[in-house]
Amino acid sequence: MVPSALATRLEKAAADNGFDQELLREAEWLAFASSQTPLKVWLSVSADGRLLSALSLQHVARALSDYGNAVDVPLPSVAVAARSVTGIPELHHLLRRAFQLSRALPDELLRTFQKQTIGLPRATEVERLVIQRVGQDLFRAGLLDYWESRCAVTGLAVPELLRASHIKPWAQCASDNERLDVFNGLLLAPHLDSAFDCGFITVADDGTVVVSPKLSDADRRILGLDNPLRLTSVTDGHRGYLPWHRERVFRRQ
Repeated sequence: MVPSALATRLEKAAADNGFDQELLREAEWLAFASSQTPLKVWLSVSADGRLLSALSLQHVARALSDYGNAVDVPLPSVAVAARSVTGIPELHHLLRRAFQLSRALPDELLRTFQKQTIGLPRATEVERLVIQRVGQDLFRAGLLDYWESRCAVTGLAVPELLRASHIKPWAQCASDNERLDVFNGLLLAPHLDSAFDCGFITVADDGTVVVSPKLSDADRRILGLDNPLRLTSVTDGHRGYLPWHRERVFRRQ
């Protein structure tokens, strides 16, 4: 049984990080849902005092590999995985990251876009631009969630300065699924966003930033590209789009 004092702290951690709906307890697990995402979480404590968090979505659980440790414990009925952390601050970080990921993965942006644009007219160019603006705003919000409001390369943490850069541009995408796929985007500082869009930099499959030979040594120094740079994280999802940019946009010579 979770002690009442600890239960109160677990409830606060859930509410503070987006899980604003308390559900019926299941055995030793406190259960929570969110009015903003489909993810459900369950919180408990192990016999040795570790804090446990079970999750309902496998893609979110897989993306949390850097947060706490995977644990093999009896799970609530619809949970798919659980992780453990050592204290309340770490639990806050885990829950906040789970919430952010659940709003962007795997196709939550597309679902939200479809809900917001259903019934909107698309006959004229102006009407189509309105639809596009809705999608681009959702895409930026998704990238802010995925990259935790930090530049994917430099770590710059000023959201107002960050740009949501498509790897495969909006107009070149074959479907709304591609346009709103969070893996088809990088959150970048302004100078990197411009350099990426214009093909003066690209990204290798291992996350290394590759600089075009079109930039002189002096220009590289001015742009901060004279030292090795790389993405803070790169996944198979990103690798599905990066070749398109390297082949179609990057200035090789």
